[in-house]
Amino acid sequence: MFFLFLLMFLIAPVNSSAKMDTATSSIVMDIDSGRILYSNNIHEKRLIASITKIMTAVIAIENGCLEDKFTAKEEILQMYGTSIYLEYKEKMSLNDLLYGLMLRSGNDAAVVIANNICKNETEFVKKMNQKAKKLKMDDTKFSNSHGLDEKTKNYSSAYDMALLSSYAYKNHKIYRKITKTKKYETNTKNKSYLWYNRNKLLSSYEYCTGGKNGYTPSAGRTLVTTAEKEGLRLTVVTLDDSNEYKTHENLYNYVYSMYENYKIIDKETFAVDKTFFKDNLYLKKSFSYPLKEEELDKVKTVMKITKLSNYNKNEKVGYIDIYLSNKKIGSVNIYVE
Repeated sequence: MFFLFLLMFLIAPVNSSAKMDTATSSIVMDIDSGRILYSNNIHEKRLIASITKIMTAVIAIENGCLEDKFTAKEEILQMYGTSIYLEYKEKMSLNDLLYGLMLRSGNDAAVVIANNICKNETEFVKKMNQKAKKLKMDDTKFSNSHGLDEKTKNYSSAYDMALLSSYAYKNHKIYRKITKTKKYETNTKNKSYLWYNRNKLLSSYEYCTGGKNGYTPSAGRTLVTTAEKEGLRLTVVTLDDSNEYKTHENLYNYVYSMYENYKIIDKETFAVDKTFFKDNLYLKKSFSYPLKEEELDKVKTVMKITKLSNYNKNEKVGYIDIYLSNKKIGSVNIYVE
């Protein structure tokens, strides 16, 4: 195995609790790398109210067809709280139901989605918990698709909900589109609908790109949002916070003032001295990471060529590991032309 060591500049982790944060639990996570940039009681299991619907939306997007028409059945007759006011036997597309779910937090939309994606809500909730396990949401247990907690309860943590928010934002374009929408109009054979997004941060904070709010008396006010500024994509989660929108804005301003998104490995400029490898090597992707200015000299990259001969065109022949303060933060594969 051939080793080539490359020194570069970069940064280290932060864990501070500031008075700008009034939540019981809160976190700021970099969506792309998963780095925690701010933390406050992030693993405490708490009731999460309607931010549950982020997982409901993910399961629906991954298991349903947006154009399919779903029928509202008996399940809506038992729903209460926030609603889009579906009528019994009314038909609505999954796409429209998702807007009603995420913009208006429709509990009736949640159970209609659950009972049409699966044969009943119990089976749908199983899918929610299976997905949570796959995403390593170890503090999470779902019992319903909507977040109401008088009969059944959904528990999670700020950390787990940040994992879920990051996953949904990175992997589903329709999720990003829906959650950033401020106003949505649609109609069925029964009536017309006009919904405004309940996430106030979309209007009050210029860099906000989406999210979902929630509230029950037992859970308090919960909020998940996303934002992007100068290539740094973040998600903030607060649980049990009476001033949640101000907290989110404060945390975004704090982190954006401290961190920048640095491109550590650039696939466009990557090159290896022909003394070490006669054929051209290339990368399929670059690697960026959020860093403080004082972390820049704590970054190191180590390139390892694992195959020097008998390789095929476009075969992987090595990789670059990236370290921050001797902790591995990422890896990029190397291919040969």
